[in-house]
Amino acid sequence: MKVFLELEQHLKSSSGASVVAIDNKIEQAMDLVKSHLMYAVREEVEVLKEQIKELIEKNSQLEQENTLLKTLASPEQLAQFQAQLQTGSPPSSQPQGTTQPTAQPASQGSGPSA
Repeated sequence: MKVFLELEQHLKSSSGASVVAIDNKIEQAMDLVKSHLMYAVREEVEVLKEQIKELIEKNSQLEQENTLLKTLASPEQLAQFQAQLQTGSPPSSQPQGTTQPTAQPASQGSGPSA
């Protein structure tokens, strides 16, 4: 009977150690997952920072282009553009610098010169 009790005691202590070992492995696995997730998040943050930087540069370029186009556009072109924005209609597909024949009186020449 003494051998049986010793064996039972040994099994209980080894199963306790087994539980601790399993807990340690679970903790290590969770730490590994955490580190991989943090790495992935850091990579994604760097990609997004670069995209933001590129978008800021593109926005600045487009704002400069918009300002230039506004200064070069005639008042009639600006009025036509504003009307299109208000009605929601797409811009006309005419080349830049040309106007519709009904927009200019026939007494004018070939249009403004740059």
